[in-house]
Amino acid sequence: MKLLLLSRSSAAAILLDHLLLLSRSSDRVLAASISIVCCWANSVYGALRGLETFSQLCTYDYETKSIHIYKAPWYVRDRPRFAFRGLLLDTSRHYYPVDVIKQIIESMSYAKLNVLHWHIIDEESFPLEVPTYPKLWKGAYSKWERYTIEDADEIVNLLLMSTCCQFVKLRQKKRLRRLRFTDCINVMAELDVPGHAESWGAGYPDLWPSSSCREPLDVSKTFTFDLIAGILTDVRKIFPFELFHLGGDEVHTDCWTSTPHVQQWLRDHNMTAKDAYQYFVLRAQQIAISKNWTPVNWEETFNAFPTKLNPRTVVHNWLGGGVCPKAVGQGFRCIFSNQGFWYLDHLDVQWDGVYNAEPLEGISDVSEQQLVLGGEVCMWGETADASVVQQTIWPRAAAAAERLWSKREAISTRNINITALPRLEYFRCLLTRRGVPAAPVTNFYARSPPRGPGSCYEQ
Repeated sequence: MKLLLLSRSSAAAILLDHLLLLSRSSDRVLAASISIVCCWANSVYGALRGLETFSQLCTYDYETKSIHIYKAPWYVRDRPRFAFRGLLLDTSRHYYPVDVIKQIIESMSYAKLNVLHWHIIDEESFPLEVPTYPKLWKGAYSKWERYTIEDADEIVNLLLMSTCCQFVKLRQKKRLRRLRFTDCINVMAELDVPGHAESWGAGYPDLWPSSSCREPLDVSKTFTFDLIAGILTDVRKIFPFELFHLGGDEVHTDCWTSTPHVQQWLRDHNMTAKDAYQYFVLRAQQIAISKNWTPVNWEETFNAFPTKLNPRTVVHNWLGGGVCPKAVGQGFRCIFSNQGFWYLDHLDVQWDGVYNAEPLEGISDVSEQQLVLGGEVCMWGETADASVVQQTIWPRAAAAAERLWSKREAISTRNINITALPRLEYFRCLLTRRGVPAAPVTNFYARSPPRGPGSCYEQ
């Protein structure tokens, strides 16, 4: 068997065709009939997606001890439906070792997810090193549960050969260029402000409105915004992806209205607490934009002051349905993460609920549909540490991944228990063969172990 890889361009892009052509000579049996496999792509990124498709068509025959191409010949012309196909990983509620994060990124490539939303910091812990403000990571759970600058850079720039290339054991006279997983998977970092930030004050207590009232961050102090600017300056050297998440969700302003010096600042600036929330979000956005980032904010910012948001803002939906239609109707771009379906820590949401969630629900105008960048499943970490995170993510994340990759007409018109479920069960077993501890598909509660003995394909 020969495999030819042809790429028209090495330019970075997300929306890429990949074309997979398997041809065979006639009058030969399947095992020996494949003479050549050709993969055409607009760039190396599309080629890697095509190779992943090819690897999943390959099966090992234990009787003949050879690799077969399932039901060849194939002609596959494919492209992703959405540009943004994400997975959020929360490393504040529980710390994940760097190797675990690497494993998760590698497993994302199998499902053609392409954005790791790294929710690094939250009120519980601040595990990231920030050289300009070295006391910030005093907010980590312990000195062993931290990410150095070098750790973060390693996660963003994983130097690994494409596993699909390893799978088919490509050989060439010239050494293959080592490809970063970030050629296929971007890392979008999040700095959630002004709420969810109590851990910041472990190193810099002046960020708290008071020692007894610790969040949101103190809106009245210049130091707060100087520190945010310093963090963004440091991490801009690590995170090249164009999107940066600024949070902005669940901001309860009682500490601002009950702390004397903040009260006075509000009076001096003729602001209500809601005005101050808007002021904080917009000022943080301007800092991010000055670093050449496009800001992403949770939907509360849009719900509270849509006409004031920077027009470049990407609105991140999570509270429920109907937000993306409103956001794109006002010209904003949107990311879909409806918590009722795509929050993976909701263990009672079964695979079919994940699969049936539709990012374009309620959006009929084609121009507005194009403003929906895609969607993201969210692995919040309150009840998941390194011992269970993978089986909480998989295989349900793959159900969302198919929704984000495949045409809506192809996946929504027939009985999914007949069409999609067998694919998901097969993919779950493929994950386990590749060393990813994916849970059974149809258990009532996600990440539950098998209910008894049996085949991987029947659990």
